[in-house]
Amino acid sequence: MPSHYRICPLCEACCGLELKTDGERVISIRGAEHDVFSHGYLCPKAVALKDLHQDPDRLRTPLIRRDGQLVPASWDEAFAEIEARLLPLRQAHGPDAVAITLGNPVVHKAGLMLYGPRLVKALGTRNVFSASTLDQMPKQLASGLMFGHWMSVAVPDIERCELLVILGANPMVSNGSMWTVPDYRGKAKALRARGGRIVVIDPRRTETAEAADEHLAIRPGGDVYLLLGIAHTLFTEGLVQPGRLSEHLQGLDAAREAIAPWPPERTAAGCGIAAATQRRLARELAASPRAALYGRIGTCTQRWGTVNSWLIDLINVLTGQLDREGGMMFPKAAAFAANTQGHPGQGRGVQTGRRVSRVSGAPEVMGELPMTCLAEEITTPGPGQVRALITVASNPVLSAPGSAQLDAALAGLDFMLSLDIYVNETTRHADVILPGLSPLEDLHFDPAFAQLSHRNHARVSGPVFEPTQPPEWQTLLRLVALLEGRGLEADIGLLDDELLAADLQRSAGPQAAALMQALQPLRGPERLIDLQLRTGPYEGLTLAKVQAQSTLEQGGIDLGPLQPRIPELLRTESGNIELAPPAIVADLARLEAPTPAPPFSLIGRRDVRSSNSWLHNLPVLAKGPERCTLHIHPEDAAALGLGDYAELASATGRVTARIERADQMARGVVSLPHGWGHHLAGSQLAVAAERPGANLNAVLSTDARDPLSGNAVLSGIEVSLRAVPPPSP
Repeated sequence: MPSHYRICPLCEACCGLELKTDGERVISIRGAEHDVFSHGYLCPKAVALKDLHQDPDRLRTPLIRRDGQLVPASWDEAFAEIEARLLPLRQAHGPDAVAITLGNPVVHKAGLMLYGPRLVKALGTRNVFSASTLDQMPKQLASGLMFGHWMSVAVPDIERCELLVILGANPMVSNGSMWTVPDYRGKAKALRARGGRIVVIDPRRTETAEAADEHLAIRPGGDVYLLLGIAHTLFTEGLVQPGRLSEHLQGLDAAREAIAPWPPERTAAGCGIAAATQRRLARELAASPRAALYGRIGTCTQRWGTVNSWLIDLINVLTGQLDREGGMMFPKAAAFAANTQGHPGQGRGVQTGRRVSRVSGAPEVMGELPMTCLAEEITTPGPGQVRALITVASNPVLSAPGSAQLDAALAGLDFMLSLDIYVNETTRHADVILPGLSPLEDLHFDPAFAQLSHRNHARVSGPVFEPTQPPEWQTLLRLVALLEGRGLEADIGLLDDELLAADLQRSAGPQAAALMQALQPLRGPERLIDLQLRTGPYEGLTLAKVQAQSTLEQGGIDLGPLQPRIPELLRTESGNIELAPPAIVADLARLEAPTPAPPFSLIGRRDVRSSNSWLHNLPVLAKGPERCTLHIHPEDAAALGLGDYAELASATGRVTARIERADQMARGVVSLPHGWGHHLAGSQLAVAAERPGANLNAVLSTDARDPLSGNAVLSGIEVSLRAVPPPSP
């Protein structure tokens, strides 16, 4: 029975796996014992790869809409339909009439990750949307403004840390978010065993908090006040000690001035954490020889997301914990990391607002507009109105606020194309669906997550099974060929060569021809990966070398623990860490004194057996207790007279959810997970439909977002609850 080495593509932990197969069947999946990064760890999602590969609902042929129904078609028929319908529409109304959405799974597939930008460029549209503005854009924007690149994101050096303060994150469940850290549980246990401490700050006593030394229940949406109180204490108590970073700082006085109005005594009401506790946290972070303040999705998905992300990095700088062993450090990825390329220590920084959305005037960030603007761009008439949509592994009907508005908007499009493995709540509107490969039929390399890893490494895994259809990168190139007017019979191999040659001419100049020759005879993502490894920061690395050591016996290449990288990593125009980016300081000036907390606030929730909306159709993850429930403190449920179900209502919508009484919740806070609502007619997800769950986004507003990053506000929403009978089947 053959065994295969595989990297799991289902979450950010990127665990190494050992798969045993019998013919075309997966027999078992377990952690790869010798993997240099995950060391045999795996979570339940990895085992679900078998169900995903074998899922009868997973598409294995293109679909075309005929007489209102999606029916199987050949690849040639599908592309002919795209040529006949999309190209004339784009020609008549301009490139902005076509929008594109990129979903969370894109980052887990090298073909989509590396060739998706080629499609976006060929489209030439300003209407680019992705899951980033539902999740992480504030962190990327703050990192870009402070350090000069969107992916210069500091992560906890957990294996050498002595004090880890976690704000708005649940890595016990997620295994890190914007922090690739398989087996967080084991690493946290080791941290405490060597005498370290973990403090978790969250409105819910999460799984991470249960295993920590201290849990502080913060008021939802109050993170900005807590962080200001901590930073204020550092300034006023003489605890600012940047250490060796002092000579690389710009804007320290401006940061001090911006924070001056916010002592802990003023911020306590806004965060629900006493002034004395805020001061204690500041002193502990400053006194510890190796401490890290880590904030994640809870700090991003709110009105002050970018300010929060800036304050977290600012506090780590002020306490001397940034770019120091055991603190918050910057990975040095083997490939694709822009902060390892070009001239070290200085660059052009990042730009935003190069264009704005047509209807709301929301600024572009990182080449994208806020996902919450998509529906209005489709439904509002006028020049530039979106008339066609391409979705790539994206399900915004369940993942974006204003679900009902977006669902209705999609029904009014002139044409919709989806690249997806399912007919889901979004792709059910498509006129053409082009399926992708099973993850077990495809090469796997992580362009993004190696840039966020707690330890440097290089690993790759090949397909376990022979592909049954074209890989996504070829599908994307066929679309590029159509958009460039090359027709249905275009030579995709030649187009791939031309695009790479153009890239090399821009980046390598005189060395372009030699590099092109060295990369032969590889094609597609393999060639791009090889190029990046060859030109990356680790001398002598090639794809062949990494492949040779990515086996069950060797488990990839360990490139060592994180090392200090400032000033080499910086790509700001000044060559310094920008401690007071003007846009952030100006936004902070709009913060007002805290108001009383509403009777009930809504927050989201993560589950180890779920990942947004796209793993709910897998039996091994769907079994067991129902997971899409509304958590509420038992005393709150009793005071409201709730039974088994409640209607949850906000200013913009309402939804019915099953109640689960949980004393882990703070009083006045309720929690509903993200990505559910699998009850819409036309979707073809049989397992998910058995337990459809309630759609959190039905009560979230499309107008509520962080104005700097465009990130949707998904947390701290004021809601009301009332008892209702169970919904009809």
